[in-house]
Amino acid sequence: MATLLFSLRGVPEDEAYEIKCLLTEKAIDFYETSAGNWGVSMPALWLRNNQDLDEAQQLLEAYHRYRSAEQKAIYQQLKKAGEHKRLRDSFLRNPLQFILYMGFSAFILFVSVKILFEFGL
Repeated sequence: MATLLFSLRGVPEDEAYEIKCLLTEKAIDFYETSAGNWGVSMPALWLRNNQDLDEAQQLLEAYHRYRSAEQKAIYQQLKKAGEHKRLRDSFLRNPLQFILYMGFSAFILFVSVKILFEFGL
């Protein structure tokens, strides 16, 4: 029976590719399911053999520790060079869009709180 190994929902393409390559390299038999045409199915990696679960989980844990350290290093490099994205950069790049999004967010928050207090919750 197939066992869920890793959900791919919200996972970057490069990370999913690296995980699939790692599993293939270690000769762990798996298959991938997609989100489908409307995105309602579960995109994931599944193991065909339950016996491979422990080894695959250990590989994933090691990979995620490595990836976390790598991404933190990349962020620190960008931060040191002053190239990381900040809220101010979003405003300066497109001020009208930024103001519209912030106004819409404030409106949604206002309506939500107003409804909450009108019902006396």
